Amino acid sequence: MTVTHPGLARTAALDCLFVRPGDDGRARTAGRHVLGRVTYGHGGRPPQLHDGAPLARMAMAAADDERITEVWTTDRPVRHGRDGGLVYAEDGEHFLCAVRIEEQDVYRDTVRAVYEAAFTLMWRLGYTELLRMWNLVGAITGRNGEGMENYQDFCVGRAQAFESWSGRIPGMPAATGIGSLRPGIDLYFLACRDGRARHLENPRQTPAHRYPDRYGPKSPSFARATLLEPADGSRPVLYVSGTASIIGDDTVHPGDVERQCAVTLANIQALVAPDNLRRHGLAGGFRLADLDCVKVYVRDAEDLPAVRAHCANALGAGPDIAFFNVDVCRPDLLVEIEGICR
Repeated sequence: MTVTHPGLARTAALDCLFVRPGDDGRARTAGRHVLGRVTYGHGGRPPQLHDGAPLARMAMAAADDERITEVWTTDRPVRHGRDGGLVYAEDGEHFLCAVRIEEQDVYRDTVRAVYEAAFTLMWRLGYTELLRMWNLVGAITGRNGEGMENYQDFCVGRAQAFESWSGRIPGMPAATGIGSLRPGIDLYFLACRDGRARHLENPRQTPAHRYPDRYGPKSPSFARATLLEPADGSRPVLYVSGTASIIGDDTVHPGDVERQCAVTLANIQALVAPDNLRRHGLAGGFRLADLDCVKVYVRDAEDLPAVRAHCANALGAGPDIAFFNVDVCRPDLLVEIEGICR
């Protein structure tokens, strides 16, 4: 996989890029087939099929904020379809699907059902390597009808789905669980057929699925990153989960956005470094400078300038970076960062 910028050739099978208003998205994807589009914009609606591929619209930006469309493309012809509430596309090697859960008093049973429906569809079509999950939860730290945090409620349903599929999906992939600006939950998933997915943990952090019960009745079901070793032998790609200022399982530097940003970036550096890949029996490694298609989630609008400056200093001018002013999955977390290393 190669994540590209305007004017650069794309040669890999799967590609991700950001398109902003005013960009010539069609020119940038010329000669490619669209596997899916995810618009992080001013309003949301259930995913639909548009121009032969899923289109998911997420409510992640205020009316005067920049809208970003994440476009996944492939060098293979794409087939698309709908299965219940799921919309999907596949190219014989890669699979992307999206679904929405409308606002409910309690989410866990519906979350389990939706996850199991996505797993069932993937497996029926032959895509048995789950690479990445995105979960955008409205009022993520708000309370459900039983008084439980919405994110904890969501985590129960997701954990139950993974438990029921543990014999077929052996590991939990990289994921992001983040707030959104409308009620309900929007989800999308990426999987592949023949490549090998290796799920990585961070030496600085407790694996999320081993968190103590003070964070909820079921721990979050995800790995800190997933490394895809493509079937064609091309360079591996590392999908970095939403990462925050957590050491062990504790939030560090509450109330200090600059120090939280520094810890978050240090966590990503430790995660992608050669030493950590060797711990998992893998060769190679990455640097922060290799991170691209970066999404930065900032809880408080007044912190955006400081976070932008910190990310520019750490990541340089190369990465494509998008910033969103939304809630993070713990009330004391001020910033979360995800991306792709290639």
